[in-house]
Amino acid sequence: MRSYLARRLLQAVPVLLLVTFLVFALMLAIPGDPARAFIGPGEALDEEQLQLIRERHHLDEPVIVQYLIWLGNVLQGDFGRSTQNMRPVAEELGGRALVTLQFGLAAWILAVLVGVPAGIASAVYRGKPIDYAATVVSIGGVAIPNFWLGIMAILLFGVGLGWLPSQGYVSLFDDPLQSLRHMVLPAFALGVTSCALIMRQSRSAMLEVLAQDYLRTSRARGSRERTVIWSHALRNALLPVITILGLQTGRIFAGAIVIETLFGIPGTGQYIVQAIFARDFLVVQAAVLLMAVAVLAANLVTDIACAWLDPRIKFGD
Repeated sequence: MRSYLARRLLQAVPVLLLVTFLVFALMLAIPGDPARAFIGPGEALDEEQLQLIRERHHLDEPVIVQYLIWLGNVLQGDFGRSTQNMRPVAEELGGRALVTLQFGLAAWILAVLVGVPAGIASAVYRGKPIDYAATVVSIGGVAIPNFWLGIMAILLFGVGLGWLPSQGYVSLFDDPLQSLRHMVLPAFALGVTSCALIMRQSRSAMLEVLAQDYLRTSRARGSRERTVIWSHALRNALLPVITILGLQTGRIFAGAIVIETLFGIPGTGQYIVQAIFARDFLVVQAAVLLMAVAVLAANLVTDIACAWLDPRIKFGD
């Protein structure tokens, strides 16, 4: 187990280096002078002053040198300061990451609680109305963009009916009830696609397991259908579903960029959008690093969960 974790952590290092370097290079490749990002609005500097800014922040160095300087600072816990308000990036990003975590976790829980039971029911009652309904919902959930669902949810439940707030964020620690009310619409908009994918995967996996010989043997021995499904079939059907759940981490982070902007949620996604327009590349770099670490950690947890569910999977494989 320890050797497996050590090996996976070592494998994650080149991935993180590659991802952060590509984003770093792309941000510097945006047309315009990156030194002007350090100038306040309406402030005018001559070329000599701009050159001083370039030298101070190493903007006149080659890209690889700038990246290595940034990486060295990160390894020391220094993510730099935002050019938008000159506050430490780690401090700004830390608070917003908690908002995205709450919002993303709500979408993930919604997707699991709806997608897994619906997919299993669709497989158990194959060819019945519930199967057709689940299939239509899953296809629609994959096909419809989450930003369109968000807009429709705002117009219907926020503006039209006035049942739920459609803008802003309330901390779970300040007012749990209001926080949950503010999370309903964005979590729905973000979680529908993941729910549809989980539903389809659950149905497919359960259908495959239900056709196995050992389940027919269990039925022949007199086991009740409920016992066959929930005690024998479900455990094996969950393996591919858990894999899909791990992959949804990246999808949720990507969707959060749009949904947080749409619903005015002050999370990591909205912060990235603001940083890109302001060319605040230190914020973008830190946010991308955070997301990459979260996705790699989710994949690691997924592998461990699959090995726990299926003893045939060895950590050395």
